[in-house]
This record gives sequence, structure tokens and C-alpha cells, in this order.
Amino acid sequence: MLEKSVSNHLYVHVPFCAKKCAYCAFYSEAGDGELVNRYVGALTKELELVAMDLSPKTIFFGGGTPSMLNMSQWERILQAIHQFRWPAPVEWTVECNPATVSLDKAKLLRAAGVNRISMGAQSFDEKLLDRLGRVHSREMIFKSFEILRAAGFDNINVDLMFAIPGQTMESWRQTLAEAMALRSEHLSCYEVIYEEDTPLYEELRAGTVQVDEDLACSMYDELLQATAASGFQQYEVANFARHASSTPSETPSRACQHNVNYWRGGSFYGLGPSAAGYVRGLRTRNVSNTVKYCEQLEAGQRAIEFSEELAPLARAGEIAAFGLRMNAGWPLEQFQRRTGYDLRPEWKPEIERMIELGYAELNQQRFYLTEKGLRFADWAGAEFLRS
Repeated sequence: MLEKSVSNHLYVHVPFCAKKCAYCAFYSEAGDGELVNRYVGALTKELELVAMDLSPKTIFFGGGTPSMLNMSQWERILQAIHQFRWPAPVEWTVECNPATVSLDKAKLLRAAGVNRISMGAQSFDEKLLDRLGRVHSREMIFKSFEILRAAGFDNINVDLMFAIPGQTMESWRQTLAEAMALRSEHLSCYEVIYEEDTPLYEELRAGTVQVDEDLACSMYDELLQATAASGFQQYEVANFARHASSTPSETPSRACQHNVNYWRGGSFYGLGPSAAGYVRGLRTRNVSNTVKYCEQLEAGQRAIEFSEELAPLARAGEIAAFGLRMNAGWPLEQFQRRTGYDLRPEWKPEIERMIELGYAELNQQRFYLTEKGLRFADWAGAEFLRS
């Protein structure tokens, strides 16, 4: 038995989807009932292997489509988690897609302690939903949202995408208006990324779709205006949340605490096929094959296929890059406590260059990206990476 818990955060990957979306590069597959049941059994074994090293304040079930699991499969997973008698998590999120959550399933999750749902709407435009390969309709979004509210969920995130091939500014404005009307507590909005090994990427290579950067920038500006007007506070490049207090805060009260832990360089366990973890300075990734994952857990061992320990400066640069995605940037003292490095001397040329470009600002307390700089947060973060 380990002396103490080292991680307060747990991610669980559920790799099953009804259909692979055109833009998705995450590991997922269409599993039959036998494979899904086998996965559930393997996951409970993996939970047992790490349980004594965990006391999770946040739990996040992502995918894939976790809400595709049926009632009996969820009951097995929830029973396995509850047997460890962990204190109730502050935040427990389950991702779902519209039309995959019945009222009974939603009530089961809520009664078990799940208190946050992240719903992958992506768009309210029927043509664009079809373009993305989504299996739900716009009406299913509204119906699923009603079901979640009826089950007692008062913390719901809605996922949206913009710069979708064929999407116009008018369509984006209409989607934003309908999303604001739902009055969710959180909104995540991502620009379409053309990932390798996806149908959208192949269309881009073939020249059948083009990227309009000017339109994408205009859509992002429209997003900032719409969310601010509806009472959301942006706290990360793509994330917006409501704040229950009139007192300003680095992160709004409805911010996703699990993701904030990622951006602040915290430790976390990752369970399930392809799941990544970071514990005691060791970064790991499970095998991206559900059958092999099950075989190894059934043999009594974790299904880790890759692990590495970064040099201190390389890890500090990685933490800097993630943290700069947040509007608050990095409080200088907090970064030094976390990494042992002072941002200012170690990355002086990069900081000065970003300030000259108008992408960043530095004061006595913190270094952070400006509104203009946040639009290029991926580029800015890459400047801080060290080998």
C-alpha cells in the first residue's frame, strides 16, 4: 500500500461511438455488446490497481461517447468506484451526445454523484451536423438538455464547433443564439482542426475543402461578443463559464476544474484504452486497442504502452505552454512554485518577442496573453517548449 494519495484527478476514456465523426482523431470504435462488457470488466480491474493511490476531487469520463454505455454497464462501473469509499468528488463529469441519455440513465448518474455533464452538440444546423458525421438532430439537442435538467443536473457544458466546412457567419450566429438560449453553465467552442487520419484532413489534402482563416477569426470574435453579452466569462482560449459571485476570480465558479488541473500542470491518472496520465513526474499512455487493453488487465497488469519522464526544464516549458491558454496566464510565483523555474529569465527572448507583437503582457504579478495573443495560443505555447 502506498503511503499517501498522490493524485486528486482521474480521467476515464470510454472508446465507443455509434459512428466516427469526420473530424475526430481520438481513439474510438463501434463496439459490440460483448466487447463493451469486456471493457467494463477491464476498467474495474484497472481502477482496483490504482485506487489506493487516488482520492479524486475531479473525475472525468470522456470518449468516445460514455453515455452510450447501458444502465447495467454504468451500474457495474459506479459500484466499482463506490467500493473504494473515496470522498465525494467536487466535480464529476460525464461526456454525452444528444439522444444517448434517457431520463433513467441520467437519474442513475446523478444519484451516483455525477454532478456535471458535457454535451457534444457541435452545431444547431442540420446540414452541418450531417457534414460532421454527427448522428443527432438539432431537436435532439433540446430534448437531451431537458432530460438532463429534469434529472437534476445544474452544471451542464455545451460543446460547439466553428469554421466547419460550409458554415457561414449567419449560421454561426444562429447556433450561438440558440446555445445562449439554453442557459447552460458552461460553453466550450473549438475551431475545426484538420487532424491527420480523419476524413476532413483527406478532403483538405484533396483540395475539396479550403480553410478561410479570415472567416474563422471573425467567427471567434463573434463568439467572444456573444458569450460576454450572455454572462459568460472566458477563462481559457475555448472555454467560457458562468460565475456565481460578483467578486472577480481567475477562474469562474462554473469553470471545469478537471481541465484547469491540466492547464496548471497537475497530476492525474488516465484509465481506459489510449488514456494518458501524469503521476510522480511520469507521463504514461495506455495502449490504443481495446482488445489488447482488456487482455492485459485480465492478466492483472496495467495496459501502459508508453511512458517517459521529462527533464525538469522540458516539463516546465510544457507547463508554461498549457497555462498560457488560460486568460489569467501564469502568476509568476505560482509558476515558480510549480516548476522551480522563473519564467522571466528562462524565457526572456520569447516573452519580449510576444510583448513586441502585442500578443502578451508582463507585470509584477503575472505573464499572460492578450486577447489578440490568445487567438494564437498554440503558437505562443510552442515557443516555450524545450527539448
